[in-house]
Amino acid sequence: MRFRRHNPPVEETGIDLAPMLDFFLNLLIFFIISAAFVSESGIKVNRPSAKTAVKEEKASIFVGISANNEVFVDKQRVDIRAVRGLVAKLHAAHPDAAVVIQADKDARAGLMVEAMDQARLAGVANVSIAATPER
Repeated sequence: MRFRRHNPPVEETGIDLAPMLDFFLNLLIFFIISAAFVSESGIKVNRPSAKTAVKEEKASIFVGISANNEVFVDKQRVDIRAVRGLVAKLHAAHPDAAVVIQADKDARAGLMVEAMDQARLAGVANVSIAATPER
């Protein structure tokens, strides 16, 4: 007597990649949107260090001063006389925003004071200087 073996049809197994792709696309969208809210002055500065430096949570207007005394507002190189108008425009869009001046430690101190003065004349009460905390 011969027995026949009954083999069921083989189902192909695999991993469904659609949920994983959805997850990574959601992560990508999240990082793109959150990156839009991060703003800097537009230049790389070598900040001075300070023992009393604290993180400013609601700063969104950045004024950068490079080592060769170039002034940047909203990633654009500007003349120091234009800082007041640009800061006033940005402050009108974000009334509760603070101004942070990111000056290179080799920048002229007088230029930094002038930038602070221009920001205060633009109507911003909270003006601070960026520093790196000492460790």
